[in-house]
Amino acid sequence: MEYPWGHLKRYNDYSSYIKRTFGERVQKVSVNAGFTCPNRDGTKGVGGCAFCNNSTFNPAYCGPELTVVGQIDKGISFFRTKYQTQKYLAYFQAYTNTYGELEDLLNKYQEALSHPKVTGIVLGTRPDCISDDLLKVLSEWREEYYVAIELGAESTQNNTLKEINRGHTWEETMDATCRIAASNIPVGMHLILGLPGERREDLLNHARKISQLPVNFLKTHQLQIVKGSRYGDEFESHPDHFHLYSAEEFIDLIVDFLEILNPSIVMERFISQAPHDLLVAPKWGMKNFEFVAKVEKRLLERDTWQGKNYSESGII
Repeated sequence: MEYPWGHLKRYNDYSSYIKRTFGERVQKVSVNAGFTCPNRDGTKGVGGCAFCNNSTFNPAYCGPELTVVGQIDKGISFFRTKYQTQKYLAYFQAYTNTYGELEDLLNKYQEALSHPKVTGIVLGTRPDCISDDLLKVLSEWREEYYVAIELGAESTQNNTLKEINRGHTWEETMDATCRIAASNIPVGMHLILGLPGERREDLLNHARKISQLPVNFLKTHQLQIVKGSRYGDEFESHPDHFHLYSAEEFIDLIVDFLEILNPSIVMERFISQAPHDLLVAPKWGMKNFEFVAKVEKRLLERDTWQGKNYSESGII
């Protein structure tokens, strides 16, 4: 059976999306441009989100002590031994990469785009830090470069967003998503599954709500307790405050999630992996590719696929 995304995989996967878009493999290379976050500098709050230690997703090869081009060169050297990649996307990943003076932001992006092997940029950010002025410029750049924006939504429930000290609302996420899409810029979303207080049905409702938005690609992550975060401290004294999924539970959750997700949304990632020295729990001992293989096996066993139970109304 060929699915709506045009191949035999049972979900709309990111690597196929990249090949459709560029005609070849293109690798993201992370950049830490030295930006901060309104949830750390006092504009929205201090201390950051309850789950966050930025070191958990900032690769060792990038750091703000190097120039943007210097980090890209180091990243290319890192990936060159693994892949025969000819093109790269500069992934502005650490903290909030659309937060700052417009001129400074654009200068950092342009420095990345000046690298001869970089064909585009991906900006990781918050939904409350997307100005119309920035979108206007990025929309113009789209004529020459690939430009995409990834929003850290984390949850669709405002009570959860307040509990994790996120500093923005789901309504702001919806607004930013629609404004980015209206600017002809691909928009991605990040979602944490398993935050405290959210039941399984709440997590599946995330899929229903996201499916009604013009989202191009999605990253889901299991809740991880990491050192250096508020949750890391809370877990020591109140571990019963958290429901941490086993790998098998999370596989079934992802399959149920995929069944009701809009088939046009590209799944970029199912899980994340915090560095071993920072991860407190859960410790699955499983690589990303191993988890993906298990999801694909479960989809086959259940004879199901992404969007099988999708409803345009959001009601199933």
